[in-house]
Amino acid sequence: MNAQRNEADVAVRVDRVLESALKDKRVVGAVVKVAKDGELIVNRAVGSSDREAGVPMREQTAFRYASLTKPIVVATALILVEQGVLSLDDAITRWLPEFRPSFGNAPSTITVRHLLTHTSGLGYGFFEPRGDGPYHAARVSDGLDQPGLSIEENLARLGGLPLKFAPGSAWLYSLAHDVLGEVLARASGLPLPELVARYVTGPLGMTATSFGAKKMSDLATPYADGTPEPTRIEDGTVVPFGDGGVAFAPSRALRPDSYPSGGAGLVGTASDFLRFLEAIRTRAPFAPKHLLDAMTADQIAPLTSPILGDGWGYGFGVSVLRDPAAADSPMSAGSFRWGGAYGHSWFVDPRAGVSAVLLTNTTFEGMVGALRTDLERAILDQPSGERRS
Repeated sequence: MNAQRNEADVAVRVDRVLESALKDKRVVGAVVKVAKDGELIVNRAVGSSDREAGVPMREQTAFRYASLTKPIVVATALILVEQGVLSLDDAITRWLPEFRPSFGNAPSTITVRHLLTHTSGLGYGFFEPRGDGPYHAARVSDGLDQPGLSIEENLARLGGLPLKFAPGSAWLYSLAHDVLGEVLARASGLPLPELVARYVTGPLGMTATSFGAKKMSDLATPYADGTPEPTRIEDGTVVPFGDGGVAFAPSRALRPDSYPSGGAGLVGTASDFLRFLEAIRTRAPFAPKHLLDAMTADQIAPLTSPILGDGWGYGFGVSVLRDPAAADSPMSAGSFRWGGAYGHSWFVDPRAGVSAVLLTNTTFEGMVGALRTDLERAILDQPSGERRS
């Protein structure tokens, strides 16, 4: 009885948070799903999928996953490591001999491990001041724009630029997973979409997840933070982000000739992603346990980064909570999370037995806004000021 009451309380708190976000016009629509010890305790769809057309958000609405793609591609990579197709410490020039960015005058060796942990020395264009910087000058795609661009062309542009630092010496969120996707394709001889379907989405029954959609109406309409209400994102929209800005092209998901971005290219539902998170949390046998353990363990200590925030480290494709007090987080140490630029966030707290997914159609509120923080505390029933150990 107490467990049922607690689960009902979680749902009530989540509803209040969502109602507040909609009332304040911080998001246009959202889907939230929460599992506790494998049982679905929150299943909500609120607001609009397409505000102008009057289309309501539904529980099975599909979204552009953006960086929710990363851990799925990482899991695919780990399965190929277990099969002996590649190893974590292989130099990626084994499969990409033409991809040889350098740092200073010293030769630079990027390994698969560097790609998995964002310690490769690569970066993202959206961290540069908009319209200024080497990534913009070279027209490098961040995997969210430039419909129709091939991976060969993007790697040629990226590989011609100097690294931000020597591989392994620092942490920087980057296009590493786009590079990883092509490494996996060349190492296995199979296209990245086929690999992901064969080893992850297929075995886990993630039937709504794929690289790309057939028509725009299949996906939630994207919006950007705005006043007095969020504004619709169109191809070419640049949404300010820190000192830079993220360039979006929603039509990219409809173009089969767009390269399958290993960092941002998948589309799918909240149900599918929760299924994936639960498979990671429970160490489902779709992937080797020891590598899933490594995926969700801090791999970069003692490195830190303002992007990760105080108290956070990084594993393979996920941030890992080192110190809940330093992070001012309601999660337990060892929890892991990340988000997606189209307005998403998720977390897994293994100690609490909780997996949670928030997919919104509003950039960036759903990824780094108050909604994410409020939902984390509502789900874990922790008032501000209290912290887990």
